[in-house]
Amino acid sequence: MGCCISTSSRSTCSSKSNGDMVSPSCLEIGCCGQKRTRRTFSDHVISLHHLPSLPSRIFSNGKSRGSCIFTQQGRKGINQDAMIVWEDFMSEDTIFCGVFDGHGPHGHLVARKVRDALPIKLISSLHSNESKRNGSGKTCFKGNVKPDSGESEKDCSAEDKLNSTWREAFMKAYKAMDKELRSHPNLDCFCSGSTAVTIVKQGSNLFMGYIGDSRAIMGSKDSNDSMVAIQLTVDLKPDLPREAERIKKCRGRVFALQDEPEVPRVWLPFDDAPGLAMARAFGDFCLKEYGVISIPEFSHRQLTDRDQFIVLASDGVWDVLSNEEVVEIVSSAPTRSSAARILVDSAAREWKHKYPTSKMDDCAVVCLFLDGKMDSESDYEEQGFSSATIQSNHSGNPIESDDGQKSEPSLQRNFTVRSSEENEANGALSVDVVEDATSSADDQNWSGLEGVTRVNSLVQLPRFSEERPKS
Repeated sequence: MGCCISTSSRSTCSSKSNGDMVSPSCLEIGCCGQKRTRRTFSDHVISLHHLPSLPSRIFSNGKSRGSCIFTQQGRKGINQDAMIVWEDFMSEDTIFCGVFDGHGPHGHLVARKVRDALPIKLISSLHSNESKRNGSGKTCFKGNVKPDSGESEKDCSAEDKLNSTWREAFMKAYKAMDKELRSHPNLDCFCSGSTAVTIVKQGSNLFMGYIGDSRAIMGSKDSNDSMVAIQLTVDLKPDLPREAERIKKCRGRVFALQDEPEVPRVWLPFDDAPGLAMARAFGDFCLKEYGVISIPEFSHRQLTDRDQFIVLASDGVWDVLSNEEVVEIVSSAPTRSSAARILVDSAAREWKHKYPTSKMDDCAVVCLFLDGKMDSESDYEEQGFSSATIQSNHSGNPIESDDGQKSEPSLQRNFTVRSSEENEANGALSVDVVEDATSSADDQNWSGLEGVTRVNSLVQLPRFSEERPKS
């Protein structure tokens, strides 16, 4: 991103060797006055311009120790999807994953801005919360709480406290993120925005916060040892009863166009614009007074040995593949490191098959394998990734320009969106609702599709004229 801002997530954790006592504000797992055993990223001052050099953070096509990620540009113009896996997030057994689907003229910039800034805001929020709750002493922030039937009520209250801590951190981080976008001097988010589906795996605990219609699912084994799909998040579409009720109370309108009755959209009370296809999003400030919010849904899940992997993806995948199909594709991938690419490849084929007159949407996928194991690098390279791509994810990710022209590593046209000739040759949850609280871009192909319309925001408001009147 062109605009680098430092965060306030400073930590007073000591950087001394093992055996020294931990400073009170440390967010280390199990940091309850015990001796320090691990170094955390919160020991450092983190700023956006330092992020690409972090070895355990990847955001372009590639793999990490226990995950793989892949994105493919659709046929509508610039790729507006973004993704991230950040291992050793605060501590060695904590992982942050996210997928962000931008929309509107500057959606690609919004998605990348959220990808870069939101994890840091989450760290900052956790640090702030724990400092306030433990002002006179140590931070007690344990990552693995497994209350058994024989445990005392104290263990249950510890789990409740952990859940409450993460819920509050997600709420604060999302609120701060939207506030920053509103006041950003160089990024107009009036009619542009982004979804977010974010998870933090901390030991056996899984914390999730999300807005919009990007989705997370989990592949798990049932009692018969068969793989099943478990949906972890809810697609926050405008026609969900609670979402529609809030929007209508705020004078927003919800309806679908005649030529796409399956896509409900949010409209201004006084104009048929902008037609946002989700009820919650970062940005989209033209609709924030009319019921669209950025308050995330939050949930917590205790992982078990039966849980195998988690898939996060943008709606370019879910529009054409079911949860069960996604779990089958990932679990049957020849190598784990190829799973995300193969899933995007499958989605691309399904777009062409199911919607032959429609332009394929962007797709972004994160596959996190819960046992933390991955293939060897030789297997990975055999699947078609260049060594340069792998190196870029471990010695510095590629730099993105503000116009998004170098948004992803330059892989050869390889895995998805095949030509007709190539295709011929190859054949064919219930989550409690959180109460309401409080540059140039290639967008000429952004505003419409042929046949089935699959864009998230249809109408560009007059505010986005190239030449704005001088005051």
